[in-house]
Amino acid sequence: MIGARVQLPIVFAHTDFSLCSNTVSIMQEHERLMPDWSASPPMSQDPEDALNELFASVPAYEAETDGVRVMVQVFWLPDQSEPDDNIYCWVYRIRIENAGPATVQLMERTWHITDAGGRTEYVHGEGVVGELPVIRPQSGFDYTSGVSLTTASGFMSGSYQMRDFKTGRRFDIAIPAFSLDSPFQIRQIH
Repeated sequence: MIGARVQLPIVFAHTDFSLCSNTVSIMQEHERLMPDWSASPPMSQDPEDALNELFASVPAYEAETDGVRVMVQVFWLPDQSEPDDNIYCWVYRIRIENAGPATVQLMERTWHITDAGGRTEYVHGEGVVGELPVIRPQSGFDYTSGVSLTTASGFMSGSYQMRDFKTGRRFDIAIPAFSLDSPFQIRQIH
């Protein structure tokens, strides 16, 4: 399995957590805005505050389906990665915003996790971080999780299955594709 080598102890979830993000739409802009891996700014002692500081400089990937917007930010974790052992770890934060008129509930998730070698792992399960969040109109839900690969880069994409809380109708919303970058990835120019 691509993502099963390291257990990341990062799991936070919040409803209506304010998130400042710098939205970009192209990969070149993402690369330009990536943090300087060699710089280690002082971080807050509170884990959640430290994550907020970390993500403040990271661009966001966005997708909107049926009035539900999904925003993703990802950051490489040098302290949990062990390149000599082919273990590369990332933390990602997701915010799901309901701009529609109906209350919705996140029921299932499906991930497509692809490493630099083109190997894809499909992960499907109930809810996220042990929750089936209910998201009211003009409200949101945030959570933070992690992934590890045996290659220095990759990407993830997927979908959430949502349920209209009143009618029971189920529908899928897109999770935007996002890259998993590290300073160890091999760059090729064609």
